Amino acid sequence: MIWITAIIGLIILLLLGIPIPFVFLGIVIYLVFTLGYDPSFLLPYGFSKLNNIVLLAIPLFVLAGGVMSVGGIGEKIVNFAEIFIGKIKSGMGYVTILACAIFGAMSGSAAAALTSIGKIMMPRLLEKGYSKGFASSLIANASVLGLLIPPSSIMILYAWVGNQSVLRAFLSTVGPGILLMIFLGIINFFYMRNNKNVLVKESFSEEDLTFSVKLKKNGLIAVPALLMPVLILGSIYSGIATPTEAAALAVFYAIPVGIWVYKSLKIKSLGTIFLEAATTTGVIMVMLYAIMLFSRIIIMENIPNTIMDILLSISENKFVILLLINLFLIFLGMIMDDVSAVLLATPLLLPIVVGIGIDPIHFAAIIGVNLGMGLLTPPTAPLLYLGGRVGNVQIKYMLNPTLIMLIFAWIPTLLITTYFPAFALFLPNLLLGAK
Repeated sequence: MIWITAIIGLIILLLLGIPIPFVFLGIVIYLVFTLGYDPSFLLPYGFSKLNNIVLLAIPLFVLAGGVMSVGGIGEKIVNFAEIFIGKIKSGMGYVTILACAIFGAMSGSAAAALTSIGKIMMPRLLEKGYSKGFASSLIANASVLGLLIPPSSIMILYAWVGNQSVLRAFLSTVGPGILLMIFLGIINFFYMRNNKNVLVKESFSEEDLTFSVKLKKNGLIAVPALLMPVLILGSIYSGIATPTEAAALAVFYAIPVGIWVYKSLKIKSLGTIFLEAATTTGVIMVMLYAIMLFSRIIIMENIPNTIMDILLSISENKFVILLLINLFLIFLGMIMDDVSAVLLATPLLLPIVVGIGIDPIHFAAIIGVNLGMGLLTPPTAPLLYLGGRVGNVQIKYMLNPTLIMLIFAWIPTLLITTYFPAFALFLPNLLLGAK
């Protein structure tokens, strides 16, 4: 009865819009006093869990994302992608998807990709005849590639909580990320194929006549921006740097590029960027502390085994249990942000999936796709609302195209990721060796 009350209270408080750190702190206080745990035992545990160098990567990637958003790096990536696919009908949609994927490989943040690429691409999409609703929805959906294409902040958290390899967790979501790009591209093609408002450039200036001219104009200037994901991922997978060190490298690289190469970043604006990054980091740290206390209570109360017994009483079929777990994760994503959801779901569900023979790295990909989809699924849907603000459009005009993308892009990606383990495990096993 205590846990039923706690869960109902948790859902109600989240739906009322109470900040998530306060929600979990409130639930922890309730459970501590009703279950009779000693606070002097739990409180030091939360601090000890936060004492981990891996977590330093999160504020550093937040800071790198902020610097890149202001520093003109996103614009150069967009211009580079436009060289290859920007002139064909619906090509600007493909540019959006590709630019979000590349930006995600540098920032590890969906919100940063949405804000940076969205501000650049929205006027270009509208100029080509895209509707505001579809353009905003496409940008919002593509921005989640920032969580699936490594490095990914939620994969860092998953690896930290689940005691898994960060590099393997990174690589597990590459396949699903590429598959999502393909599905979004197909939807963009069919959605815009019969749209007579989409403009295709029929007359070309002398500058546009040859590929080499376009490559010279926008390709060379994009080299410093394109070197950034190579620098970050190359240093991680070559073993030169840890994810935390690579995040610091991203910050130190992005600042001089933004100031002296692209001249979009002003030194005086760094203070604002640092302040925003510090504020975001503070919120994340409080949330980490609260959920670590909550997850500790869950483990001490043997909740994962209880849930597993309930699932096995419904069915002993592994595929049915995976379906039920996916439904739970979809619901979790609908009411929580990605960071909170991965911190709650990992200690709760990881013992269950391991118990039925699922590889923890395979489960990392399942969580990544589920929580990425949750960022676009009402009632919370933070990226959907942020996409509406970036595109200056009411949410009701985004709902129809978003629903199409959820049904024909996200759900197929989730099903393939869930029921074909090799799709998530191929790259980790290929590059890092089979476990």
